[in-house]
Amino acid sequence: MTFIARADEQAAPKPSIREWWPAVKRGFWGRCPHCNEGKIFRSYLKVNDCCPACGEELHHHRADDAPPYLTIMVVGHIIGALMLMVEERSLIDSVWIHMILWPALTLGLALWMLPLFKGALIAYQWALRMHGFETVPSRAVRSGGTP
Repeated sequence: MTFIARADEQAAPKPSIREWWPAVKRGFWGRCPHCNEGKIFRSYLKVNDCCPACGEELHHHRADDAPPYLTIMVVGHIIGALMLMVEERSLIDSVWIHMILWPALTLGLALWMLPLFKGALIAYQWALRMHGFETVPSRAVRSGGTP
């Protein structure tokens, strides 16, 4: 059996492969997944339309509910384990200390981890060319350099 490709499939160049793990690490720390120079966020959770250093477009992302879901899952496991450990060892006797400590620690961890997970997810989508990243060539290809 012979497979014949259509003319438009033959003419389209294959996009270069992007390594997903280095991109996710860069995004986790809020850096551009392409150049590691510019910042992904222009404010706490507001994503730059493009990288200020290399010009890579970042506005295509679809982070939606995944970063809060991951944050809740991770923070819940950390706080739950800490609460059980403290309660089992009877380290804190006063209820009012529990009422202040656990909500404050939960809120602090959640606010710290949310941009980390959002940046990593955006970088992952960029690396896999998902949600609009597939149609935009990288900056190096647009400028005629090597990707």
